Amino acid sequence: MKKSLFISILALLFSAAALVKVFYPCQKAEENKAPESKAETAVAAADIEAVLNEKPEIIINAMQKYQEKMQEQALEAASQLVKDNIEEVNNDPNTPFVGDEDAEIVLVEFFDYACSFCHRLFPELNEVMANNSDVKFVFKPVAFVAPYSDYAARAALAAAEQGKFIEMHNALFTIEGPVDENKINEVAEKLGLDVEKLKADANSEKINAIMQANDELTGKIQVSGVPTLILNGNLLQTLDADTIQNRIDELK
Repeated sequence: MKKSLFISILALLFSAAALVKVFYPCQKAEENKAPESKAETAVAAADIEAVLNEKPEIIINAMQKYQEKMQEQALEAASQLVKDNIEEVNNDPNTPFVGDEDAEIVLVEFFDYACSFCHRLFPELNEVMANNSDVKFVFKPVAFVAPYSDYAARAALAAAEQGKFIEMHNALFTIEGPVDENKINEVAEKLGLDVEKLKADANSEKINAIMQANDELTGKIQVSGVPTLILNGNLLQTLDADTIQNRIDELK
């Protein structure tokens, strides 16, 4: 909230400055001097206020453009961080994936099994996966949201050790009712997984290392929320299957 207010105030100031240049260029060019008295300053301020009162949309438009510019700059900076760490993002050997390992198009998802927006993206992404067997889909679970997030991520990675990552992944995103460690183990058992092995693997050095690597990578590329999609090194902000598909089609 404070940051948003600060940006709004800055935008307002920039707008006022722009107005002075737009509405008084001739006066400044002719006089080539600052106001000589407080009265002149007051008149200029009153004129600006009158313009703003008549056309308040000037301020709104300026604020929107400023915020858009800040978002674009932030996105460019984040994309550069991704490119600097692209090998770890796309090709970490311990990260589960679906599709062609050597595919030219790679879609990476950072997600949390307790994230409501990740649940909204889940069926959309599944639709894209079903229509793009030539794309590599990489899954990087993190634990941001709820107490069970960590065990759910570990259980999915442990299921990969038994060759059933995607089955466990899908089950965790369609699980019904309250979720805790026991519920996750029940889901694993229904999938035919060796639950005791799964529990042991979930706390193994290998999966500890994967979870730590995912956490460190989110820091390196400044992933502060989920879901985060990265398509061939570029951030993709959407929950919509058509948007994802259109971006993939552009790369084919």
